[in-house]
Amino acid sequence: MRVLHPPSKTVSATAFLACALVVPLSLHAQAAPHAGMKGAAMDQTMPAGKMDMKSMMKENNDKMASVKMSGNPDVDFAQMMRIHHQGAIDMAQSQLRDGKDPQLLSMARDNITAQKKEIAVLDAFLVRNGNQRTAPTK
Repeated sequence: MRVLHPPSKTVSATAFLACALVVPLSLHAQAAPHAGMKGAAMDQTMPAGKMDMKSMMKENNDKMASVKMSGNPDVDFAQMMRIHHQGAIDMAQSQLRDGKDPQLLSMARDNITAQKKEIAVLDAFLVRNGNQRTAPTK
């Protein structure tokens, strides 16, 4: 009989961080053809609001990519998730500003509430662990 053991926390955190970096970067790569467009060229190729969302994703990805890893999986996870959650808040606020679908607007409101609570937990952890390299919540 073969016994399966759960993956270690270090491997799980490392795998998560790798996915957190690779997936958004691949999404950014898909957006690249439009990245240099401005003014009328952008307006002709993308509906209003789309570029704003992509810009938010790029900014968030740049922030995550610039974080220096501490070597402590808990601190690294908290730093990366804090940036990720703030990006989700920014996108949800954009949805509230521009969106029309009632179900998605409700989801955006719920997302903001939930992400702010999680950011507070992450911030408290980072302060307890002497790491204050994160920006305050908007």
